[in-house]
Amino acid sequence: MKKLTDKTAIITGATKGMGRAIAERFAEEGASVVMAGRSSDLGNDVVETIRKKGGNALFVKTDVRNQEENRALVEVALEAFGSVDIVVANAGMLGLGSLTEVPVETWHKTLDTNLNSVFYLLRESIPHMQQKGGAVVVTGSIAAHKGFPNHAAYNASKGAVQALVKQLAVDYAPQVRVNLIQPGAVDTELYRSSAVAFPNADTILDEVPGSLPMKRVGIPEDIAKAVLFLASDDASWITGTVLTVDGGASAAG
Repeated sequence: MKKLTDKTAIITGATKGMGRAIAERFAEEGASVVMAGRSSDLGNDVVETIRKKGGNALFVKTDVRNQEENRALVEVALEAFGSVDIVVANAGMLGLGSLTEVPVETWHKTLDTNLNSVFYLLRESIPHMQQKGGAVVVTGSIAAHKGFPNHAAYNASKGAVQALVKQLAVDYAPQVRVNLIQPGAVDTELYRSSAVAFPNADTILDEVPGSLPMKRVGIPEDIAKAVLFLASDDASWITGTVLTVDGGASAAG
C-alpha cells in the first residue's frame, strides 16, 4: 500500500538533488506534489519525469525568500489539490566565508534562504494543516552542531532552524507534526560546492568517504527515504525530533 495516497505535499528546492529525490519518492508513494524552485526548466523536467511514471505533480517558480511568493505557493496547492497535508522545507544555500570575510549581503541572503524561508512557508501553510492534521519536515544539517571551515552563515542558519523546529513541534501539536532531517555529506551540487571552503579543497571530496563509518557519502535517495518516513503515518507519534542521516559522521566525532 502506498504511504501518501490522497496527500498533497509542498516541497521547496525540489528541482535537483535531495529535493528532486524527495519529490519523485513522494509521487511514487501516491502524493500530489507541488514543487517550488527557481528554474522553470529544471522544475518542468521533474514534473515530466513524475507524470511519465503515473504520478501527479506541478511546478511553481518561487523565490522562497519572499513571503508573498510563499503565500502564492500555498494558494496554488490549495486550488489545484484542495489541501496541504505535508510540507518539506528543503531549499538551501551555502553562503561561504568566515565571520570576518563573508559579505554582509551573503550573510543575509543565506539566512533568508535557509531560515526565513522556513518561517514564511510554515506561517502560510500551518493554518491550513491544523484543520485536519499534517506533517512538516525541514532540511537541516549536521552543521547545526559540527563546525566546518568558513561556513559561518550556513552553520548559523542550520542551528537556528533546528531550534525553530523544536519550538514549532511544541506550539502546533497534536494537529501538526514538525521534524528535522539532518543530512551529512550527500552527493549534491551544494555538497560539491562546499569543498572550496576547506584548506584541502583539492582533495577533500576524495577523502570524505573514507572518513565515514559507512565508507561512502550519501545519495539524495538516502535522504528521500528518511523524509518519507517522517512525513508518513509511520511516524505518527514523532514530532520535534532530529533524524540524523550522515553515514555515521556525527558518531565518529
